[in-house]
Amino acid sequence: MASGEIPEGSVQNVLDQQSLKWVFVGGKGGVGKTTCSSIISILLSRVRSSVLIISTDPAHNLSDAFQQRFTKTPNLVNGFTNLYAMEVDPTVEHEDEVELDGMDGFISDLSNAIPGIDEAMSFGEMLKLVQTMDYSIIVFDTAPTGHTLRLLQFPTTLEKGLGQLMSLKNKFGGMLGQMTRLFGVGDEFGEDAILGRIEGMKDIIQQVNKQFRDPDLTTFVCICIPEFLSLYETERLVQELSKFEIDTHNIIINQVLFDDEVVESKLLNARMKMQQKYLDQFYMLYDDFHITKLPLLPEEVCGVDALKNFSRNFLSAYKPAVTRGTVEELEGRVSTLAQQLKDAEAELEKRKKG
Repeated sequence: MASGEIPEGSVQNVLDQQSLKWVFVGGKGGVGKTTCSSIISILLSRVRSSVLIISTDPAHNLSDAFQQRFTKTPNLVNGFTNLYAMEVDPTVEHEDEVELDGMDGFISDLSNAIPGIDEAMSFGEMLKLVQTMDYSIIVFDTAPTGHTLRLLQFPTTLEKGLGQLMSLKNKFGGMLGQMTRLFGVGDEFGEDAILGRIEGMKDIIQQVNKQFRDPDLTTFVCICIPEFLSLYETERLVQELSKFEIDTHNIIINQVLFDDEVVESKLLNARMKMQQKYLDQFYMLYDDFHITKLPLLPEEVCGVDALKNFSRNFLSAYKPAVTRGTVEELEGRVSTLAQQLKDAEAELEKRKKG
């Protein structure tokens, strides 16, 4: 890349990759993951027969983005014929989410001995449900980085955990059958039935885990903003994805101030210079990535029409309007964004405590 030359990136490469089955969208909290994943799913719905977007963030914002209530089962998004959405929380085990045909109590007690297996079991059940559905491509709107990395570890955790459960049969022989009776499970849910169910789930998880590591089937889109902490989190995420052998070659940098829009305001000019320093670092670190820059807006992108309108910035480089806003209008953008972030953090804390 020549000095001073910044390539015009887009997500067109994701849309063009017809073999893709899974698209993960993630990054630091508050950088616009839900908006970006929603728009990516909308763009995919134009080139794929059917698209499912799943929110795995405990603080679900998918319903807010589309201004439509979603649940743990896929619902058709208003205004579309082939785009579906659902909100699940794989980090919390709900009694009605993990149906094990009468074996749930026994499996739950047995799996408590294996750290992380309960969360992985919930994720495994969700993947099994998704696998039975006929969607052309599935988009994951993930939780903030730390939770995302745990999510990506679940297939491996579950595979190892189920392997340990299977080893109980070899180690203790018929004792497992006695344990089923001890837990009050009927003969129809005896040793063979339980181990058969576990083995069946293990097969699905192995299949999904293999797909996650196949760059033809899975990719991860990193969302960030041009600030130090976000740059740090993105680098950590990219390194971890590499460790998990998960393909990633797209970065979306959100909330960018553009030169043509910043006039007279010392505050905004200073912030723009700060952003440019980190933008330069992004392009230096990820010179082989598709990097897409999105503008900072004075309002939230909510509703199908707003999402569709903003989606053009994902396909071609953003061009600032010729007419420049007043200093007050531009500073209003920063003020609005700061309040939105504050409200989002308060809502997240409220949901955690609830």
